[in-house]
Amino acid sequence: MLPKKAIIIIIILVIFSTLSLLKLYTLAPDVSELEHTTSPSLRKFPDAPYKVDHHASPPAEDVLSPKEYQLLSNLISRKTSCNLLFFGIKPQFLALAALNSAGTAIFLEDDPEKLKAQAPKGVGIYLVKNHEKAGKAFELLEHARKHPSCRLQAGLLTSLTGSKCRLVLKGLPAAVYGRKWDVIVIDGPSGDRPEAPGRMGAIFTAAVLAHKGLSTDVFVHDTDHMIEKWYSWEFLCHENMVSSKGKLWHFRITANSSSDRFCPQAAVQIL
Repeated sequence: MLPKKAIIIIIILVIFSTLSLLKLYTLAPDVSELEHTTSPSLRKFPDAPYKVDHHASPPAEDVLSPKEYQLLSNLISRKTSCNLLFFGIKPQFLALAALNSAGTAIFLEDDPEKLKAQAPKGVGIYLVKNHEKAGKAFELLEHARKHPSCRLQAGLLTSLTGSKCRLVLKGLPAAVYGRKWDVIVIDGPSGDRPEAPGRMGAIFTAAVLAHKGLSTDVFVHDTDHMIEKWYSWEFLCHENMVSSKGKLWHFRITANSSSDRFCPQAAVQIL
C-alpha cells in the first residue's frame, strides 16, 4: 500500500494535469474562424506575373512567359524587314508582327473566332483546317520514317502541294510557299486532347519550309508536351537548337541540299 504522502502527490498531479488540459482547450482557436482567416504565407499576390492557380479556371488563352516573349522579341527586333510565319495567333504575336512593319507576317490559324483579331496593317491571317488529330501523332511519325515521300529530296523542297506525305499541311495560301522565311513560330493548333488538331503537320511543314531558305529561326512553344517534343527532335533536330526559355525552344535551320534527312543523326527512339 502506498504511503499517504505519495497518494497526496499523485492527486495533486492529476488535478494540475486536468487544469492544464482545460486551459489548452479554452485557448484553442475555433475551426470555423480559421476557415475565414488567411495565413500571411498563403496570401495571393496579384502582382506576381503569370502565377498559376491550380484551383482556378484555366485562362482563355495560353500566353508566353516574360522570358519566352523576350527571347522571341529580341531576335525579331534585331532583324529588319524579315519574313515571319506564325502557326497560331495571339495578341503577343500580333505585337511582334507590328515590330516588323517593313517586312511580311502571315498567321495560320485553325480557330475561326481568332481570325477576328485586329491585325496590324499588311499582316495576313488565314484559316487552316486540315490538321490531323493529336491522337494520330505516333502513327504519323511512323509513316514519315517509312514513307519516301516524307524525305527532303522527295520533291518536298520544290513542291509541298503535290506531296503524298501525310504530314504535309495541304491547302496553305500561296504566299506561304512563295517566300523564304526568316522566322517561323509554332504555337498552334492547341493539340490539348487526342481529338483536337495537333501540331505534327505544323512542325513538319515548318521544317521543310526552313530548309528552303539559307537560314531560318524556328520557335516551338509548349515543348513540355510530348508531341511538340517528339516532332521537334525528329524534324528540327537537337543539333540545331541554339537556345531555350521555359517551354519555348529555338532552332536555327540551315539549308543542306546534299541530304534527304532532316537530322544528321539517327531518329529518336520512342518507346
